[in-house]
Amino acid sequence: MEPAHIALLGVAGLAAGTVNAIAGGGSLITFPALIATGLPPVAANVTNTTSVFPGYVSSVYGSRADLPRAQVPRLVPTAVAGAALGCALLLLTPAAAFDYVVPFLVLGAAAVLALQDRLRRLVGHPRELAGRHRALGLHAMVFFGSLYGGYFGAALGVMLVAALGLVLDEPMARVSALKNVISAVGGLVGVLAFALFGPVDWADVAVVAPAALAGGYAGARLARRLPSAVLKALIVVFGTVVGCVLLYRAFF
Repeated sequence: MEPAHIALLGVAGLAAGTVNAIAGGGSLITFPALIATGLPPVAANVTNTTSVFPGYVSSVYGSRADLPRAQVPRLVPTAVAGAALGCALLLLTPAAAFDYVVPFLVLGAAAVLALQDRLRRLVGHPRELAGRHRALGLHAMVFFGSLYGGYFGAALGVMLVAALGLVLDEPMARVSALKNVISAVGGLVGVLAFALFGPVDWADVAVVAPAALAGGYAGARLARRLPSAVLKALIVVFGTVVGCVLLYRAFF
């Protein structure tokens, strides 16, 4: 591997780990970087998923103080099921069609988060939802978010924060911490699936993964220090930018 490629992937991994911990969407940094080194799209996609997984783990550790621990054991099986289905779709179906859907999903997630208070007035504030309805809604959000993450994963954090915020009456820091756990669980499923069945470039993983690990911890610590309103605005802006870039890539 050329030194320029090592430098590019190292910087991309560090930035992606930081962004994933704060807002999600770090794959938009590492995926093009892997393409730039000469990997074909599918190989870049599965290599990217494998590479950024350590960043998810470190972001969980960095945000552990804000984690709503009682909910995690109940949500892990749902996240595993959704991520496994997403990985299967990626490996068994053409990716071209989904490329056109992804930008609209990301932009929709950013819009949901930006309009969260108004949507709560329509569907009811989380504290007003019956316990069973809130639980079902939470599992649905985790399942479909994990399915998306298993398939592609770019801006997964944006979508999860927007969706979880509709059914959880928690500060943004706690929602973000739960998002980190769900992302990590889905990432582990992807690593196992792609290591067995996907064309992972392990040399690139060896460069990106340690950088993403360092960036994930730093980003999680930064997210804890941001006020909820600032964190929400940051995620909305970043999600909109990510969606627009994906839209441009898909249609131009």
